[in-house]
Amino acid sequence: MAVTPRRTKIVATIGPASSRPEVLSQLMGFIDGARLNFSHGTQDDHRSRSEAIRAAQEETGRPVALIADLQGPKLRVSELPEPVELERGDEVVIAGEDGAQDGDLPVAPAVLGSVLQPGFDVLIDDGAVRLRVSKVERGRARCEVLVGGTVSSNKGVNLPGVPLPIPSLTRKDIDDLQFALELGVDFVALSFVRSASDVQALKTLIEASGSTAHVIAKIEKAEAVAALDDILRDADAVMVARGDLGVEIGAAEVPLLQKRIIQRSLDRGKPVITATQMLESMIHAPEPTRAEASDVANAILDGTSAIMLSGETAIGDFPVESVAYMDRIARAVEPSLGYRHEIPEAEDKPTVGQAMSNAACDIAEALEATALLVPTFTGRTASAVARLRPRRPIIGLTHHDYSLRHMALEWGVTPVSIAEAADVEELWAASIAAAKGTGIVEVGDRVVLTAGTAVNIPGSTNVIKVEIA
Repeated sequence: MAVTPRRTKIVATIGPASSRPEVLSQLMGFIDGARLNFSHGTQDDHRSRSEAIRAAQEETGRPVALIADLQGPKLRVSELPEPVELERGDEVVIAGEDGAQDGDLPVAPAVLGSVLQPGFDVLIDDGAVRLRVSKVERGRARCEVLVGGTVSSNKGVNLPGVPLPIPSLTRKDIDDLQFALELGVDFVALSFVRSASDVQALKTLIEASGSTAHVIAKIEKAEAVAALDDILRDADAVMVARGDLGVEIGAAEVPLLQKRIIQRSLDRGKPVITATQMLESMIHAPEPTRAEASDVANAILDGTSAIMLSGETAIGDFPVESVAYMDRIARAVEPSLGYRHEIPEAEDKPTVGQAMSNAACDIAEALEATALLVPTFTGRTASAVARLRPRRPIIGLTHHDYSLRHMALEWGVTPVSIAEAADVEELWAASIAAAKGTGIVEVGDRVVLTAGTAVNIPGSTNVIKVEIA
């Protein structure tokens, strides 16, 4: 019986709960991407986790994209001797960590004191604690507690609507970036993107290092929403980072923004990851709530390329159960997804390759082909096919390991390794043989292939072929 691959990809954050080899080996049966969150843990922690991920990948033969998620210019509560309990109506002083006095809530980086004004709201721990500034003097802000709670070290701090004069890449980020590139990560996620220039700056550093890593722009600020089209032009992928986005613009606005970001990403032919609190209750419970299951299902129906787990797999009690439930929801929902017959505006000036991918999808649908076979040098042709969300499985074939792992996050694409071919006939034959090896294609099945007659040359796709396996 032919294998039916899951089309929506799953990304799991690897942390203390999921780093053990026996847990990782179970996760590898489900995940397509492994995220290292550089907001937490040491570089030594991330080194050992990346080595464990690669070892598990080698053991299973399953390509998994390794993602380094940089902390970015995030305000955080500095180290506290002990957690602080705040009650509604209390008064508390917050200050940059270099100017904080005993009893103050210290926040890093110290830029905080230069931007706060009376009337500004200060949100801590994704808005669980809410303060309002009443008076500012000498970099210290006296605040009224509007919503109380417990404040502990390293909790995030948000100033909704307040631009922060902080570079998109902090000194910590640049250090972590160099370290992550040395580990050989496949993607670098840039936090708190504000403009396309932030993405360009990161790509310049990656290219200068000789890395093939792609950039994921995290959309979690109002400025990023306003500059979405420009960011999509320069980024390789985007993430709907709903936690900070909800804090910045209000939770009520997030659902429609999620749909908009996913749609624009599809139009641009860029993978999009939906993240944050997808199965939050599974940090401590073996099953999700009905609302969480619906949330995941709706992201899939919106067309998201991937769904991501954070605390559920990093620190949760049920990391394997969480990814298994993600898989279960995706498989239940995906049969209802339709083919995007309309041609999206992948670029201002569509390329020959994009036109060929449009036609290949239409042919595969019309002939009810078993699969689309896409030999590709860089993975871009597979991405162009995936943006149309065809009902047929997409098998992306390449001789480059980095392209395999980039395609791991592409919706509907099963990445498969093939040997470098000398000519197009050899490429066709190798592609069909490899497709049959996946179990997706069986002898006698009709397949549609699209590739270039000039093999091993990026951007040369110019042929569509219908073949019987």
